[in-house]
Amino acid sequence: MASSQSKRSAVYSSDQTAQTLSDAASRTNIEELRKSLPPDKKLMEGRQYLVRKSKRKAAYWEHYLEYLENGKLRAECKFCEKTFVADGNLNGSKNVKNHAEKCLCNPVNKDKGKGKQTELLFQPGEGDKDSEDGDGKLKYGTVNLKEVREALIHMIIVDELPFKHVEKAGFTYLMSVACPRFHIPSRTTVARDCFQLYMSEKTKLKELLKNCQRICVTTDTWTSIQRINYMCITAHFIDNDWKLHKKIINFCPISSHKGEAIGKAVEACLESWGIEDKLFTVTIDNASSNDLACAHLRRMVQRIGCVSDGKFLHIRCIAHIINLIVWDGIKEHGVCIDRVRNAVKYVKNSPARILRFKDLVQKANIESKSSLSFDVPTRWNSTYTMLDTALKFQRVFSGLSLPDGVGVKDNERPPESNDWKKVERLVVFLRGFYLLTRRISGSLYVTSNRGFFEIAAIYDMLNKWEKNVDEDFQAMAISMKKKYDKYWGNVEKMNMLIYVAAILDPHSELLVVEITLIDMYGKEKGMKLANDVKDFSYSLFDEYRSLYSSLIPQSGQSGDPMSIDPNEDDHIGGGSDYMKSLRDRAKRLKGTGGYVRSEFERYLNEQLGAEEEEMDALSWWSINGHRFPIVSRMARDILAIPLSTVASESAFSAGGRHLDPFRSSLTPKMVQTLICTQDWLRTKGMSGVDIEENLQELEELEKDFQNNNLDDDVVYVDAMI
Repeated sequence: MASSQSKRSAVYSSDQTAQTLSDAASRTNIEELRKSLPPDKKLMEGRQYLVRKSKRKAAYWEHYLEYLENGKLRAECKFCEKTFVADGNLNGSKNVKNHAEKCLCNPVNKDKGKGKQTELLFQPGEGDKDSEDGDGKLKYGTVNLKEVREALIHMIIVDELPFKHVEKAGFTYLMSVACPRFHIPSRTTVARDCFQLYMSEKTKLKELLKNCQRICVTTDTWTSIQRINYMCITAHFIDNDWKLHKKIINFCPISSHKGEAIGKAVEACLESWGIEDKLFTVTIDNASSNDLACAHLRRMVQRIGCVSDGKFLHIRCIAHIINLIVWDGIKEHGVCIDRVRNAVKYVKNSPARILRFKDLVQKANIESKSSLSFDVPTRWNSTYTMLDTALKFQRVFSGLSLPDGVGVKDNERPPESNDWKKVERLVVFLRGFYLLTRRISGSLYVTSNRGFFEIAAIYDMLNKWEKNVDEDFQAMAISMKKKYDKYWGNVEKMNMLIYVAAILDPHSELLVVEITLIDMYGKEKGMKLANDVKDFSYSLFDEYRSLYSSLIPQSGQSGDPMSIDPNEDDHIGGGSDYMKSLRDRAKRLKGTGGYVRSEFERYLNEQLGAEEEEMDALSWWSINGHRFPIVSRMARDILAIPLSTVASESAFSAGGRHLDPFRSSLTPKMVQTLICTQDWLRTKGMSGVDIEENLQELEELEKDFQNNNLDDDVVYVDAMI
């Protein structure tokens, strides 16, 4: 008994004294110890770590660091922050062993199914997915706590939630009910997990980019609330399965908005991804500094090697040009627009006036479900939406007591009947530009194939309005036509790839492009331009042939100049010798442009069937690409060209939500992590974050409240009605 008691009173194991452990700790090489740790593990400051001369026999001790604390031996997990007493004689080693087998941070336990919690779940029956009390089947299910944590990080990034969201009382309560065994990580851990997910997704994207043929890039700059200049770079490419991809590959600070700085920043980004040799085009707005940026990138691709020596690298943003054209026109109608804008503001700035407005709408029997909306004066498309909506309620505005009289500026007076007539015609005029801008601003479908025809449509619209009997609108069209001519009047200023993109859409034909050019520039000039486009298309095909000559089919194809049937040897007068000479001549022809060019000619003469007419361009190429191996290479590059920088600009909206006045301390590295990962995690079917409420749904909800007398206690007071 005495010996047992003395054994338990010992502080250290019998084979090693306190002095021995202390000496071992003093001899421990901390730098060597750090090298043995996982990448994200750090030694705790102030701890007296030690390394034994002879390792412990149990294998699980390899997952621990030993240290002394107040003269007692403890063990620290290498993969998480948990610690345990480590004196086997006094405390045993069961806890140490169990943790080593269950630690979710330890890679060894990744596939062991640890952290799973079995639950009884009800599976809804067919058609009862939205029913809470429908018949269902009882089944066993498992909740993988690791997957729950991954889903939490996914939610934080995709829904643009702050890291501290996990520490809020409401979320904590939700998880305590939904998954009580889940340990909610701290905000610091969430931030670390977000960065790890970013690195993981970046590795996957690098592999995808490595296998793509070429990429097209859009870029733009933005100044955040932190007064930091950010640049967004978005890569657009079509993969081997003919799927169009749009991926943000950089969202980083930039020192200057100067062209050379932008060019160097884009080059550095491409090099970091290992895709500098794949750059095909850069779509950018019309600022003069961007010309210098494209010149820098052109020199880069010329050093590495590129298509057409980088001559057609620069693509001007069509949406930006349309914006400049429209603003030159609508400034002619500034007074009537200001009057409608002030009338809308007057109504929307007071809940009581909104109720009064709705009451008048009901009495006037106006069935429109549209709601009044503010505009952003610097965005003409929002101005169009405001005018279009306000026009539907013209009679209602006439019944309101809008501010008027002495002291009211002319452009702030209530809209008069003449103002409404101008607005009505202005809405008709702007609708074409509004719809056109929406069509070319997409990033999840091909736009380059319609760019030339959209430019032609603008030309046609302006020509018609120039002949309008209304002198105001005639003057507006003339003003807009001048701006149009500045960018698109001289065909030499247009990128030739825009024409080729139209030809590479199987629904279009070279003849359609020719007719369009004649309509725009007259027969003589139009025919010359059509011939130039045709010659350029053939020269581009020849260049691609030289790059991908190994893909030229080796067997005869219908429509080619020569097709040899090996079974016809005996029917040729000269016998097999003559047949051999024919084959040799055919083999030599296959290496010349005269033979291979026929592939492009066959494509130009291709007739679409009824089913093919319903296909989009990429679907057609995915089915028929093997028939045109060289032309399909051209199509994969050229159809991926974006016509606008909207893809990059939309990232700034997300940036503005991440860096709001309450969340402005995020570092640039973390901002890039959140913006890029959010873009990569979203699928085609997943819409972006919508911070605007659906007004129609809110109005329906309000009616439900009224029907149930839920808003009897809400009182609106406004003395200005």
